[in-house]
Amino acid sequence: MTIRAIVTDIEGTTTSISFVADTLFPYARARIQAFILQHADEPAVAAEINAVRAEAGEPGASLERVGDILVSWIEQDLKITPLKSLQGMIWRSGYEDGSLKGHLYPEVAAVLVQWKEQGLQLNVYSSGSESAQKLLFGYSEAGDLTPLFDHFFDTRIGGKREPASYEHIKTTLGLPGEQILFLSDVVAELDAASAAGLVTLALDRECIGEGFGSHPHVTDFRQIDLSRLV
Repeated sequence: MTIRAIVTDIEGTTTSISFVADTLFPYARARIQAFILQHADEPAVAAEINAVRAEAGEPGASLERVGDILVSWIEQDLKITPLKSLQGMIWRSGYEDGSLKGHLYPEVAAVLVQWKEQGLQLNVYSSGSESAQKLLFGYSEAGDLTPLFDHFFDTRIGGKREPASYEHIKTTLGLPGEQILFLSDVVAELDAASAAGLVTLALDRECIGEGFGSHPHVTDFRQIDLSRLV
């Protein structure tokens, strides 16, 4: 069997954790309360506001209260779908006006292009929403990379630490697990993917050299030798 598809995580894998934690999250946190007040009448925003109310169990929450809930979720780093969707809307405006550029580790774009030219199917699986993923790669420091990817999977298919999510990915890609490589820096995610039969590889961006369990690891994409993983 040979690798025919790659599914990559973003944070800590293609993109620095600090970009997400120190740039994207603060950018959204500083704007999210004003954003929902200004855009509450727009159908897409209104739907997410109602989803926040439902998730919080406060169907009558005011817009101001919804804003407070969202800030609390951001501060707790919760992976809640309506929060991710609203963050994505805010980030879009930042990317479009040039105040945000999606960070990538230096070698990532070139290796992704190389894999695509080799006929590999490229996909993303991140806890960030599909729209946020497309923004990061669409407005990346290396230009628009979204045409390289076939699928952008997010938490709508399930949590990244749940084997069932990777079963869904196998079904969507139409490939057996041994033909799909999953890249991540999080052992629990790699464990879940492995339990579903995927080939796994850890990204050790901090060059720790240990702590990845049974998963092989590399420090950057240039070290990935697909022929040695199967």
